[in-house]
Amino acid sequence: MRPSLFAVAVGLTLSSSATLAQQAPALSETPLRAHLSLLADDLFEGRGTGQRGGDLAVRYLETQAAVIGLKPLLAGGYRQAVRIEGSKLLSGSAVTFQAGRQSITPLPGKEIVFGTAGGKSDVRLDAPLVFVGYGVRAEEERWDDYKGVDLKGKILVMMVNDPQPTEAEPNRFAGKAYTYYGRWLYKFEEAVRQGAAGVLLIHTTASASYPWSVPANGFSHERFHLAGAGNPLEGWLQEDAARALFAAAGHDLDAMRARAETREFSPVDLNIAVHAEVRSTIRQVEQFNVLGVVPGSDAKLKHEAVVYSAHWDHLGMDEGTRRDDASDHTWNGAIDNASGAAALLAMAAEAVRHPAKRSQIFLWPAAEEQGLLGSAAYVAQPAWPLQNTLADLNLDSMNFVGKTRDIGVAGAERSSLYASAGLVAKQMGLTLAPTIADLSGAYFRADHFNFAKAGVPAFNVGSAVFSGDGHFSFVKDADRSSARLVAFKNDYHQVSDEYHADWDLSGMLQQAQFTLNLGYALANGAGRPSWKAGDAFGKVKR
Repeated sequence: MRPSLFAVAVGLTLSSSATLAQQAPALSETPLRAHLSLLADDLFEGRGTGQRGGDLAVRYLETQAAVIGLKPLLAGGYRQAVRIEGSKLLSGSAVTFQAGRQSITPLPGKEIVFGTAGGKSDVRLDAPLVFVGYGVRAEEERWDDYKGVDLKGKILVMMVNDPQPTEAEPNRFAGKAYTYYGRWLYKFEEAVRQGAAGVLLIHTTASASYPWSVPANGFSHERFHLAGAGNPLEGWLQEDAARALFAAAGHDLDAMRARAETREFSPVDLNIAVHAEVRSTIRQVEQFNVLGVVPGSDAKLKHEAVVYSAHWDHLGMDEGTRRDDASDHTWNGAIDNASGAAALLAMAAEAVRHPAKRSQIFLWPAAEEQGLLGSAAYVAQPAWPLQNTLADLNLDSMNFVGKTRDIGVAGAERSSLYASAGLVAKQMGLTLAPTIADLSGAYFRADHFNFAKAGVPAFNVGSAVFSGDGHFSFVKDADRSSARLVAFKNDYHQVSDEYHADWDLSGMLQQAQFTLNLGYALANGAGRPSWKAGDAFGKVKR
């Protein structure tokens, strides 16, 4: 029987990986720790999008790229412009619901968070509230929560996550795992496509996979989006507030949720009127991806490239913070993602001294915390043709608690990268961490996903945030290390994500070395990675 293209690609990749992964240069912890401690320092002010700290981070990265010896890919240097729009909610803004005789104004920050992504500084809306279930249109799942109902000018309220599996359909929407349809980003995008005046997501910790504090903190800062790509009103509604609102109009939230678990569900006009006054400061901002290349050494293969990526941004500082204020107003983002940005610098320095056959691109995207905006901008206008890009290996929120006997490669199983990763791991004396259901939608929450959507095989190498469930096998102090990794979820997107000099970075170094080894296996290999049948995200239906 004639072998499939996927099988051929796997065979070629495996045969080459076995002998070439060890050609990757060895990394040292010293530069990694130095870059990490500085990027996470208060001097960089949390590396906020549109803030001074973000400008400092870009300047540092491009300077280091030059010192290391990376070659610019773009005319003028290492920067790729990312033009985005910022909006910051002003006091006096409010969303009020009229349900029968009751007028309900949820408390901003406590019961509701909201803003605008429509580009107008003064938004006034009077519109009906319509429940649209999960807000999903997925032809391949025979699912349409909209049923052709005209929702132009209406406010949509919907659940996060996906329709849940049933006994009859245990694998619908990937079973208990998240799909892209479950992500807040998809739901906001779909509301735009429906012509809605706004969208509110009902938050539960279980469905979102993170506590209320995450969207609350996100909306307390200036928010960014690609210009003209958002809703006039968008935000989140805390579950208890949603329950009370539904009840005021004679609806049972749980009963409505149950109806939304079936394909027969249609949008429900809740007979609730929404009055919104959203006042914001709007500004146009130019941010920058930072990128450079190590040209390939093979004349026939150097036109192809492997990309390593790690976003540089975090949540920055509260505006108007006084220098003499003793409280902490800086979201340093030490793990998320000074760790990945630092690792890429350490990797690039060694790669320059030891070129592979194919070219190697080191990419630090901007505005990841704002919805993967920097990587989306890169994919829309790639500095290297995507058809000549073999893979993107992303680093985001790395291991800071010690060395492991295994390595996390969640998402690699969607392509032949999984087989290559397994062989590289074996050479390093590692095993691949068990594949577990993606209950938090981790695959869709980091920059590699924009490459995947564009058809480039990609995944995120082991994450302290999204894989912090203690399933890794630690070399020493396993119980303590697992507990510290799990506990980090309390620091995720909090001011407490700070660098500590006593961190054991042996596991972080291990992840960086594995990523570089895998990149070299691909860059020196005879074949190209390929998607498994049905998992080419370049064909994701919208």
